[in-house]
Amino acid sequence: MIVFENVSKSYLTQKALDNVNLKIPNGKIVGIIGENGSGKSTMLKLMAGLIRPSKGSVKVNDIPANRKVSEIVTYLSELDAYYVMYTVKQTINFFSTQFKDFDLTKAYKIMEFMKLDPDQKVKNLSKGNRGRLRIVLSLARDVPYIILDEPFSGLDPMVRESVVKGLLSYIDLERQTVIITTHEIQEVEALLDMIIVIRNGRILDMKEVEHLHEKEQKSVVEWLKKVYEAS
Repeated sequence: MIVFENVSKSYLTQKALDNVNLKIPNGKIVGIIGENGSGKSTMLKLMAGLIRPSKGSVKVNDIPANRKVSEIVTYLSELDAYYVMYTVKQTINFFSTQFKDFDLTKAYKIMEFMKLDPDQKVKNLSKGNRGRLRIVLSLARDVPYIILDEPFSGLDPMVRESVVKGLLSYIDLERQTVIITTHEIQEVEALLDMIIVIRNGRILDMKEVEHLHEKEQKSVVEWLKKVYEAS
């Protein structure tokens, strides 16, 4: 479980998160939705141990979220962190030497599914294909927590749906929890178990997607509009 207790985070005079209390259960695919600047990426970086809260605490499996938490968390950023002269295959092989839990066979399978050319150099990849490579590198790690910040950014809308559906083939929800931020709400709705809405650094609401569909007879987008109107 990932737990936020009274978490606030400020960058100089800018408050990114404001007294967030949250428990994210294991074995779920969780979407964090919010406008640009709402605090989504800050939440993910805190979970990944890349930054520390200004106040409060963040724990992953009862472990304080710091740099060491990377042993049980894989984090996909919107930013590239590659050697651009490497090929796709060389990049995958390099990452396999950096993480003892990296499954090279699985990485090659996801690479094929993503239709990436193993011999193409990273510097020559399109933005969308760089995004596909980031997904490969993230999902190939055998860790309990997969954190994905805008994983579908830059993907062609024509292939986005197939990529979203394909992700389920490479996630083991008996052992893994996935947390996603995305603007492609309609495309990922079928993937999500739970949705969290954040605005101006505060959590507005949290809901099981199945409850929305069956009890409230609403899509995530319809519910999201209602939550925003009430805030």
